[in-house]
Amino acid sequence: MSKFFTANRIFENVTQIGGLGGELCYLVEGGERALLIDGLSGVGSLKAFVRELTDLPVELALTHGHVDHAGAAFEYGVCRVHPADVEMLYEHGDPARRYDFATRGRPAGAFMPVPEDVVPRCAVRTLPVGDGDVFDLGGVQIEAIAVPGHTGGTLVFLDRAHRAVYSGDACNPNTLLALPGSTTIETYRQSLLHFAAFSDAFDVLYGGHGTGAVEKRIIGEAAELCDEIMAGTDDAYPMAYIGREFLYARRFTGDFKCRDGRLANIAYRKETIFNK
Repeated sequence: MSKFFTANRIFENVTQIGGLGGELCYLVEGGERALLIDGLSGVGSLKAFVRELTDLPVELALTHGHVDHAGAAFEYGVCRVHPADVEMLYEHGDPARRYDFATRGRPAGAFMPVPEDVVPRCAVRTLPVGDGDVFDLGGVQIEAIAVPGHTGGTLVFLDRAHRAVYSGDACNPNTLLALPGSTTIETYRQSLLHFAAFSDAFDVLYGGHGTGAVEKRIIGEAAELCDEIMAGTDDAYPMAYIGREFLYARRFTGDFKCRDGRLANIAYRKETIFNK
């Protein structure tokens, strides 16, 4: 049993892996190779843990370049990532930053890592991946869909066989669009419409935090919420979160559940609603 990671098989060939900070990634196995979607924070050896789960050659692909999703890139030394997030990958690769994420986010009583447990930052061979690219794993195909918003290079990965999307932080009950590198609400709305065009092919989103599973109706709700933000009819509820001042489009309970029963919520800043 790992001190750093948990494993939960959600389909016969797909394993959800959890990190110390509550972040999630997904290992999809095909007949010839495996795809690791996201790399957690890089605290503990995810590469070694994945090797315990599969003997297949593994390729790492990132939904985006944030600290809690790209850590294993510094262990594998190569990854597939949207070009818009390459600079972010290195910026967020700072070992102290990754250690801070893992220690702040860990549950009470969980294993406490030491700084030496952090995978050192190194040069990474970054290979581009973008909208429409398909990973053929041998009888299993995973398709990339670009959903710029949370970051400019955010991708989700469509698994048509299981009618599922591995979505990182692209669309969830606490979608953050007020971070450095996030797009405007206006751009995000267009991304959601593009994402929704694939909705006949899936039923659920498996995201990068929480339990992972969210109904696909969240996409349409998020697009409607963008319209409300742009029209100035949302709740615009001010709140400090992760050391930043945000406006939340919907008032919510302590577990980020919207009080009106909808799934989607968006954190944003007034200055980044519209494209310039």
